[in-house]
Amino acid sequence: MNNLSQYSPWFRQIINCLVTLCSVFICLMVLPVRLQGMELLGIAPNWLLIWVVAWSVKRTAFQGALAGLALGMIQDGMTAPYPSHVLSLAVVGILTARIQKQRYIQEDFISVALIVFGMAVVGETVTAIQYSLMGDRNLAEIWADHQRIALSSAILSSLWAPVVYYPLNRWWERLSLMEQSQIN
Repeated sequence: MNNLSQYSPWFRQIINCLVTLCSVFICLMVLPVRLQGMELLGIAPNWLLIWVVAWSVKRTAFQGALAGLALGMIQDGMTAPYPSHVLSLAVVGILTARIQKQRYIQEDFISVALIVFGMAVVGETVTAIQYSLMGDRNLAEIWADHQRIALSSAILSSLWAPVVYYPLNRWWERLSLMEQSQIN
């Protein structure tokens, strides 16, 4: 990592983009995987939601929304496009970025796990609202399923959040420190 400081800022930016894109790619690849012990009531962790939270925690609401839009479009391309994942991931990105972390939450993987828990419930609620607006299923059935899906997704995603957040956060912090030391 310290060897990276000897390279030019644009080269470090390229490496940062590659690391970020590789992390997204890994999350996309594990999204459809159902390993034994990684499911709860048939629900797996929402890896893209975890990534959007990890990205948005230290960024603006606009950047969080863009990450949610991009990953939501990719997920819609991998699955059925309706209900759309774009809306739920964009909302998650915006709300995560809007949390006043400095005032309320210490920056560590436990607080990020709590944020992921809450945002998984928010994301699944946005999806349930979309199902309700479609009108092809009974509302009672949609909201009964929502409770099971939201709680299972929130538990699993929050438990797995540090696996995504910790290495990415360390990378971004070290890169930021390197940039600050170059300025000073």
